[in-house]
Amino acid sequence: MASTLGEFDLIARYFTRPARNATLGVGDDCALLAIPSGQQLAVSSDMLVEGRHFLPGADARKLGHKALAVNLSDLAAMGAQPLAFTLALALPAADAAWLEGFSAGLFALADEQAIELIGGDTTKGPLNICITVLGLVPPGLALRRDAARAGDALWVSGTPGDARLALGHVWGEWSLAADDLAAMRARMDQPAPRVALGQALRGIAHAAIDISDGLLGDLGHVLRASHAGACIEADRIPASRVVQAQPAARRRACQLAGGDDYELLFTAPAHRHEAVLAAASKAQTSVACIGRITAAPGVTLLDAQGQELPAHYAAFDHFRTP
Repeated sequence: MASTLGEFDLIARYFTRPARNATLGVGDDCALLAIPSGQQLAVSSDMLVEGRHFLPGADARKLGHKALAVNLSDLAAMGAQPLAFTLALALPAADAAWLEGFSAGLFALADEQAIELIGGDTTKGPLNICITVLGLVPPGLALRRDAARAGDALWVSGTPGDARLALGHVWGEWSLAADDLAAMRARMDQPAPRVALGQALRGIAHAAIDISDGLLGDLGHVLRASHAGACIEADRIPASRVVQAQPAARRRACQLAGGDDYELLFTAPAHRHEAVLAAASKAQTSVACIGRITAAPGVTLLDAQGQELPAHYAAFDHFRTP
């Protein structure tokens, strides 16, 4: 049966809520926001395309969560406090059940992070989700990619590699037991943006980036912007039980080049070690020091015995990766 939902019915039913922080929210040509004195506005957009960024037929509620989570992760990487977001949504059809699930997942995370939907657009087309997030950060305290300094310690949050391990099972590269797959799929389908950690690191960390395309690839953005290099002790990267149980080559590939983890990779002065741990404790997020920033360009990978590993891991590229 053809949907009877029109564009404006769809918006009103699934995506309209009373404005809380905005002066004017959903329903006009533009939203209106008052920016508090002494704050800078942080803005980021991410697009998720079916078949490229998520699997066809993905669970709608989990997809709603992930669509917002990957954008919140960008705010986390800047140390910004979430404020508001917009949603542009192309849909093959106005499917009420799908919209109910998607909006429920979206708003559950939005409420958790105290961020509100203030506008956007909908149209018919291949499934495509584009969210723009707005956040606040005090001047001079944003965690920028160009701020890493030689001698900084290199840190990572959480357990990178989980999402890539799950994807490898889906792609038929390897096979995981049912319970292990469920745990890894949860990390892939519903990542936890490290918003509290990003804010706790303001004034402590120098540079930061979220891991979306792979640890080494995303670190490369920081190193290029900061005109620096890095030495990484690959076997110190924290791993979940499931990833740790994999053969060493697979574990390293997932952790160094996997992506889609949305953990924070950041640098901080070596003498701020205890301050970093205190910030992580405050944010209730685990972190680990996995290396250091060097003055010489390039990346050196070391194993647990201090032997150099080949740096042949390729990051995800939207136009080059199959």
